[in-house]
Amino acid sequence: MTNQNNNYRFALTALTSLFFMWGFITCMNDILIPYLKILFDLNYAKSMLIQFCFFGAYFIVSIPAGMLIGKIGYKNGIVTGLMIAGAGCVLFYPAAQAEVYGLFLLALFVLASGITILQVAANPYVTVLGAPETASSRLTMTQAFNSLGTTVAPLFGAWLIFEGVTDPEISGVSKDAVSLPYFILAATLVVMAAVFLKLKLPNMGKTNTASALPSQGSAWKQRHLVLGALGIFVYVGAEVSIGSFLAMYIALPEIGNMPTSQSSHYISWYFGGAMVGRFLGAAIMQRISGEKVLMFNALAAVLLLLTTMTSSGTLAMWALIFVGLCNSIMFPTIFSLALQNLGDSRGQGSGILCLAIVGGAIVPLLQGLLADQVGIQTAFVVPLVCYLYIAFYGYKGYKPQTKLQQSPEGETA
Repeated sequence: MTNQNNNYRFALTALTSLFFMWGFITCMNDILIPYLKILFDLNYAKSMLIQFCFFGAYFIVSIPAGMLIGKIGYKNGIVTGLMIAGAGCVLFYPAAQAEVYGLFLLALFVLASGITILQVAANPYVTVLGAPETASSRLTMTQAFNSLGTTVAPLFGAWLIFEGVTDPEISGVSKDAVSLPYFILAATLVVMAAVFLKLKLPNMGKTNTASALPSQGSAWKQRHLVLGALGIFVYVGAEVSIGSFLAMYIALPEIGNMPTSQSSHYISWYFGGAMVGRFLGAAIMQRISGEKVLMFNALAAVLLLLTTMTSSGTLAMWALIFVGLCNSIMFPTIFSLALQNLGDSRGQGSGILCLAIVGGAIVPLLQGLLADQVGIQTAFVVPLVCYLYIAFYGYKGYKPQTKLQQSPEGETA
């Protein structure tokens, strides 16, 4: 038993590095957006195609990834995901040399496809590495390292991509600036793939994904699940959209009045707030129900967005940054509330919620289209509406209407 626990602990440590890496890579997009906007002289809508291609991969690849892992197993799925993500990073070099925006978008899609496979493999692997009653604790711990990745990435990206550029809006940016950080990421991912290939991880077998396909089963009949999927859609969309616009917004003369090379560092404060909020939220929800905390955080985000839309200078800048603190508990809370009382359809419900992450592709694009018409500041009405819906879900939408069939053991979700 001791050897098994040691194997589990070692495997969990290795998997935690994956959570850090995909958080890091996802948040690099927030530096990539202002860089490519300047390089290709893009409008806001076209620059948001970066998030559209990245998060669109979650929607397109999630189900095939589940089927793949069902055939080749957890460990091989992780290695495959790492190699595909590494290939996506390498594609940034020819995209930079050719100076073709479409090639950057293709590289991002390939990279995100690898990350999607990683997530599909690693999340359930974490839950089975130990006692079932501590599965949530293990997943929360690994998610904290995901938040660490999102906090560190903007500093790393801004340092390498905008290094030596005092005012990129005036002097422009180098087409080769993006190659080095993504080469470093590619090398790291390939090394990690080689390590996982050699590691003797506990054999957890292969998954049966048939019961988790979103198109099958009766979970669609559950109103609170469908409303929860919409909640995941708008939450991910709002969080990604704000992070995507943050550096460009702070750089505006009437807000932070600074070059993008400087304003991009504040993205770390935004995601760092979410990391801190997860620890605070975990403690608070020991005493206050999750739906009440969710509603409070959503309403606080609405007030902060109203403040940033109707003010200027330091107040507008920090009001937007503090939305990150409100974001902290939203994803896991919506996810768990939506899976209440699903019984044997819990797997299908989880699949539906994962597909809803495509909100990260749609909402930023909508805000980009609006920003081109009315400006960035007014366009924050898009995430504001998203948070209003989340407040409704925490107030009423989370309540289950009926129970689904229980498993033979009598357990419910």
